[in-house]
Amino acid sequence: MIFSISPVVSLLLLLAAPVWGQDIVYDSIHNATVITGTWSSGSKAVVTGPGFANPANQSFTYPPTAGVSYSFSADGYYEIARYRFNGNGSLPNCIVGVMNWVHGTFTLEPNGSIVMVPFGDGYQQIQDPCGAVSNFIEFYNDTELYVQWRIFQDPVDGYKLHLFQFDGSPVAPQFQVAAQPIMLPTQLLRNVSAQVTATTGQGLTTQNALAVSASGRRWDVVGVRTVLTGLFGLGLVSLLL
Repeated sequence: MIFSISPVVSLLLLLAAPVWGQDIVYDSIHNATVITGTWSSGSKAVVTGPGFANPANQSFTYPPTAGVSYSFSADGYYEIARYRFNGNGSLPNCIVGVMNWVHGTFTLEPNGSIVMVPFGDGYQQIQDPCGAVSNFIEFYNDTELYVQWRIFQDPVDGYKLHLFQFDGSPVAPQFQVAAQPIMLPTQLLRNVSAQVTATTGQGLTTQNALAVSASGRRWDVVGVRTVLTGLFGLGLVSLLL
């Protein structure tokens, strides 16, 4: 489902800023350079752009190792590429692989947070060898909130980006692989409809109405919707009345 931030939601985000943390300090220690460019974690094998995803046919090119990559342009566009494995302690052979791609527009908020709003053509592929459906593709279009970001100068690898999700949990540190964004075109890249393409264990391909996957099977970045649920629970909405 495509989700956008309304003016009321934007106001709620600003009202909640003191809850999330102090305003970021923009200086050479905490932000050694601008966020513009392309960043990648770990071995830097996962990189945004045409080498990772092809939205026209909802396919991926699998990198040799897992990781994440974020790209930001100077005029407010972003792209994210993510590849990970989810282990299962009780069933070691049941390792779930998740490929995730999304792009859209972002804003750097005055309190140091980042809000990312997707175009609506994001998607992810989930491979679960032990699931009833072993391989399927579904929409991914969550609006994402990062409460803080920091860029440090690493003595070996250069600029290093730290992003912190809505609850303060860190994204894997990323290193700058390009000073300019490596992105697919910054527009809607395919016609979207609520369909899931799935392959059963017997290799049969089916298409069904978009459904929520089982817990732990999808790339679960809690977006602004979840944050707003908490804000309403705190009664902050009453400030608007």
